[in-house]
Amino acid sequence: MTNSATPEAVQLWSVRRTYGSGDNAVTALDGVTLAFPTGTFTAVMGPSGSGKSTLLHCAAGLDRPTDGTVVVAGTDLGPLSEHALTLLRRDGVGFVFQSFNLVSALTAEQNVALPLRLAGRRPDRARVLAGLAEVGLADRAGHRPSELSGGQQQRVAIARALVTRPAVLFADEPTGALDTVTSHEVLALLRGTVDRHGQTVIMVTHDPAAAGYADRVVFLADGRVVDVVSGLDAEAVATRMARLEATAARPSPAGTGAPRRRPDGPGGSAPADGSGPAAPVDARREA
Repeated sequence: MTNSATPEAVQLWSVRRTYGSGDNAVTALDGVTLAFPTGTFTAVMGPSGSGKSTLLHCAAGLDRPTDGTVVVAGTDLGPLSEHALTLLRRDGVGFVFQSFNLVSALTAEQNVALPLRLAGRRPDRARVLAGLAEVGLADRAGHRPSELSGGQQQRVAIARALVTRPAVLFADEPTGALDTVTSHEVLALLRGTVDRHGQTVIMVTHDPAAAGYADRVVFLADGRVVDVVSGLDAEAVATRMARLEATAARPSPAGTGAPRRRPDGPGGSAPADGSGPAAPVDARREA
């Protein structure tokens, strides 16, 4: 599904995610409207509890928003049943997480082929091996995770995420468990999938150096989009993050009635129809 004809790989319209109710209600996303263009690399950043992971979970169909609309590769996720959502995640979306989530008893080749087998498809061995070669592990196909370094395991996880040719690859802190040198290798690999194959990548990260590999950075605070900027290097990203974190550390003025926030987490209430939102913030907007 890479290089979809849909100009926006992912769209969010007035997405709100609230956990609990009444006096115990906490807001993780507060009316987020965004568009992620096909074939681009976007980093999502913000202070702790800003809604980064909740945004990724809602955009990827792992969690349902309380209100609003999420569209992935032209498909509105709201009306989909849980079974249909599972099929969309399996066939149209790739995931890479901080923990590699490889099956320890399987070889690298078998781990990469696993999504195809789970979909009931006979894996094309040449395609699987080509995927491993693409991430620089052609000579590690027969190795199990325990025989691979952390960076190699993450590269296997990336090859596995891409083997179904998804419309979008979501990465949640993909370098969080890696050293600096290995992190840059993995980020260069993600950058290469965008540049060579037109893959859409949406990455949540706390690391300004990681965000420096992206085409654009979406900054969140208190569950809201506060900026979308293109062309930032790691130093510029770090400066903006320092400002956001300083602002987040200040106590709210008395009597403002600011909504309670919580760190990102799982949930599962059905979305409303989200009719009549404003046009999404286009992640192509320049500084």
